[in-house]
Amino acid sequence: MRIVIAEDDPLLREGLALLLRAESLDVVATAGTADEALDAIDAHEPDVAILDVRMPPTHTDEGIVAAVEARRRRPGLAVLVLSAYVEQSFATELLGGGVQGLGYLLKERVGRVEEFLDALRRVAAGGTAIDPEVVAQLFTRSRQDTRLERLSPRERDVLALMAEGLGNSAVAERLVVTDGAVHKHIRSIFAKLDLAPTDQVDRRVAAVLRYLEAVGAGGQSAGTPRGRISPLS
Repeated sequence: MRIVIAEDDPLLREGLALLLRAESLDVVATAGTADEALDAIDAHEPDVAILDVRMPPTHTDEGIVAAVEARRRRPGLAVLVLSAYVEQSFATELLGGGVQGLGYLLKERVGRVEEFLDALRRVAAGGTAIDPEVVAQLFTRSRQDTRLERLSPRERDVLALMAEGLGNSAVAERLVVTDGAVHKHIRSIFAKLDLAPTDQVDRRVAAVLRYLEAVGAGGQSAGTPRGRISPLS
């Protein structure tokens, strides 16, 4: 796995590089700005780019903009975004190109090394990894979408874990239910979200994307200060 890291904090940047190299992963370049990150991605053609959301010069959404541009230049590039905040622009901009090979973690999650590495590998394999704290907060902002209101509390739990990128067995283990129960809930989710079987659409991906798109549509407008996430327990 070839990796480019873009993070303006030199301690975190080098710490991430050391951590990944200790796991025998190939960190081919590190960058401190979004422009440097794009140059490194063009030069080294990595499998995964790890990008901080807020980088110089404005420290707003440079990482998101760079991620969108990187995936435009290299379709299929896996991107793992790190942030101390829930960024609504993530849902509305980055996910607009599809959810495969995308991850969004709060920086506190990096300290949980096994979880971080699992998320990185999942994203590199084309999956999705959304921080559970982010999913929990985004669900509270998605009430405007009436289709999501059709879901039962348990179905919302299942969809939240699907949005984190977990498979059926992992969802069953997290909720302490059987695989069959999870399968039943997922069928119900598809029906309530009006996702009919089709050869052209992956309904699992569509369900998660519909949820995240609803969050983006109901989120804060541009220029509105975003709330700080409480530290993970």
